[in-house]
Amino acid sequence: MHVIGTAGHVDHGKSTLIAALTGIHPDRLKEEKEREMTIDLGFAWLTLPGGEEVGIVDVPGHRDFIENMLAGVGGIDAVLLVIAADEGVMPQTREHLAILDLLQIKSGIVVLTKIDVVDDPEWLELTETEIRKILQGTFLQDAPILRVSSRTKAGFPELLKQLGQLLQNIAPRLDLGRPRLPIDRIFSIAGFGTVVTGTLTDGNFRVGEEVEILPSGVKARIRGLQTHKKNEPTAVPGSRTAINLANVDMGQVWRGEVVARPGHYSSTQRLDVHFRLLPDVSSSLHHHSAVKLFLGASDTVANVRLLGAEILDPGETGWLQLELQQPVLAVRGDRYILRRPSPGETLGGGVIVDPFPKERHKRFDEAVVKRLSALMNGTPTEVFLQASLALGLAAAKDVVIRSRLEAREAQKTLEELLSSGQLVSLEDQPVGADGSGVVVAQPQWLVLKESIAMILGVYHETYPLRRGIPREELKSRLKLPLNIFNLVVHKLALQGELVEGPKWAALPDHHVRFSPFQQVKVERLMEMFAAAPFAPPTIKECKAEVGEDILNTLLEFGDLVAVSGEVVFRKTDYDLMQEKILKVLHEKGRITLAEARDLFNTSRRYTQALLEHLDATGMTVREGDFRKLKG
Repeated sequence: MHVIGTAGHVDHGKSTLIAALTGIHPDRLKEEKEREMTIDLGFAWLTLPGGEEVGIVDVPGHRDFIENMLAGVGGIDAVLLVIAADEGVMPQTREHLAILDLLQIKSGIVVLTKIDVVDDPEWLELTETEIRKILQGTFLQDAPILRVSSRTKAGFPELLKQLGQLLQNIAPRLDLGRPRLPIDRIFSIAGFGTVVTGTLTDGNFRVGEEVEILPSGVKARIRGLQTHKKNEPTAVPGSRTAINLANVDMGQVWRGEVVARPGHYSSTQRLDVHFRLLPDVSSSLHHHSAVKLFLGASDTVANVRLLGAEILDPGETGWLQLELQQPVLAVRGDRYILRRPSPGETLGGGVIVDPFPKERHKRFDEAVVKRLSALMNGTPTEVFLQASLALGLAAAKDVVIRSRLEAREAQKTLEELLSSGQLVSLEDQPVGADGSGVVVAQPQWLVLKESIAMILGVYHETYPLRRGIPREELKSRLKLPLNIFNLVVHKLALQGELVEGPKWAALPDHHVRFSPFQQVKVERLMEMFAAAPFAPPTIKECKAEVGEDILNTLLEFGDLVAVSGEVVFRKTDYDLMQEKILKVLHEKGRITLAEARDLFNTSRRYTQALLEHLDATGMTVREGDFRKLKG
């Protein structure tokens, strides 16, 4: 699941483009439709030719609504930078591009719209040249520029093709087992109550689970989940998600707050950050400047404390400690934007290095700057964990290669993470950094365990008379290589999380029990076997008597033994017949089909099926008309 966003100057056709692509007009407010201008965030979705369903966030382009734009772009995977062919690059084009670059949006496409209103091919060439010039040095410098018309839909097939290729190269959002959803929209539906929307990151939510809304601390329960207006039992990372919250009024929730699992996050009013001041801002940044912080979908006024410098000039980078008027939820590594409150201007942005500094730093303490620099690069533990999270279930040696840590440091870090439980080994023996032992980060291990438990639970509910899910089916659903799948199942079996058999897996508390009605059917069938133990009902007759599910259960648990596609015996009768044939073979050395038939006073049909079955199991071997003991 991916989410893309629009960006660009006002009236360059962003909303019209989205409406033409999806059939959904993202402008939902009455005022937006009257003014033909996007004021707040709009949302839509489309299915690409390759089958992927993609969410779309449409942002306002007018400078008066730039702060609404900031609430929507933080959760996107890629961007459509929309530029009108008749106007070319405009002020908000540049500002949006700078914001996207600061937020480190990695991928995008430049869409040159309204080509149907431009008759001069040279004008289009000049416009593209100007666009290439402003893209230099940004993440879009190598992006394709596609010419389209939302009115005629010229260029749409190529746009969809390029978008599909672009998103194929973007890895899915990681499930770290700690979901958070920055709220960018709140509304109420009669009969359902409060609904909040946002882009889900860092984990999944399930219907029925308890959540808290931060920083207010309001508790709620998830009554329902939707992605693109479809009900879902689980919302996955990277999806545009609507959450119907039980026990919460609209007045208790605010845009910019975050829905999270209780106990996973805390709010803060002080941040240590690395900052880049844009080169074309109107003035330098001074100590004690008042700014507006934009983080996720939230914004709050902050006071700037410059660390290690008296002033930052345009284009420079530095360290800031931000004192916030209102608490926010922040995680190390989150991207943010700072704007000047009045007159409104985007100053720059960067990355949060420490969301919970213990105190106000001395501004010119070299130790503080050194510590922040080290934090920004990450400790060996953090680097190794990030490498593991990126790879998922992987050999320890591959995680070491990804982390780029020196061998001795890598071994020490690996041992520390395994000892602390932050990393889980799937092997019984000790894992070395130079070995092939498979490891996984603890959050991903928890997610995998939950996923397997859910798959098994649903399977048991669907097929209550089966011992467990076939191993091959479980492997297919998990999309794991065979060697890793076997390690996972074995690990969970040792931990008591499941029970494994040679061909199946089940939850430990799953027990096959016949209902009273089913038990009556079983007893009646067994009476039929008892009445003619050596000429019993055929498999077809058994199915007619008890049904396929009950018959499969009796076969799986060994009450019945199928010797062919038609013939089945009770286990006790099968054992007796095998014992008598063995006795004859030991006494006479051989037995014919006719002799075996007379031995049990039954028909050729049953005798032949039994003898061929004994051949197939390797107990006997046929020589002409005789059977002998094999070997």
